[in-house]
Amino acid sequence: FAKADVHADEVYMTVANEAMRQQLHGFSPHQLAIMVWAFATAGIRSDLFYKAVADEAMRRQLRGFKPQNLSNMVWAFAKADVHADEVYMTVANEAMRQQLHGFSPHQLAIMVWAFATAGIRSDLFYKAVADEAMRRQLRGFKPQNLSNMVWAFAKADVH
Repeated sequence: FAKADVHADEVYMTVANEAMRQQLHGFSPHQLAIMVWAFATAGIRSDLFYKAVADEAMRRQLRGFKPQNLSNMVWAFAKADVHADEVYMTVANEAMRQQLHGFSPHQLAIMVWAFATAGIRSDLFYKAVADEAMRRQLRGFKPQNLSNMVWAFAKADVH
């Protein structure tokens, strides 16, 4: 529904209610991330659902979340204007714990875009992403990645 631009609010809300009824325990990290991505992409507001996903991610301490899951989740929260500072900071810490290895240029750019959009201050995270981009000599960074990254740095007042 998200990609097809189908406005099926009732379907989304039914899915959200069922997922919350199941307490999200049976959902994989990928499924949690892709669901909030779909809701945000479709412009569906469900504060209870976003909070339930954030709470579940924190309950799991992000165990099993891969770089794509982490970047999708923070992008979705930023796009939907979800206030989940604990999630952002935990994602930043987890990404830095992994030394940003395994994160694609797109994922790095999307994450700093999400942090800046959400107004999240994490100088260590911004510096880690900038250092990783420079370590890679910007290889693999497409124009959109570069522009998202510098926009995020400017918005977050990173120098």
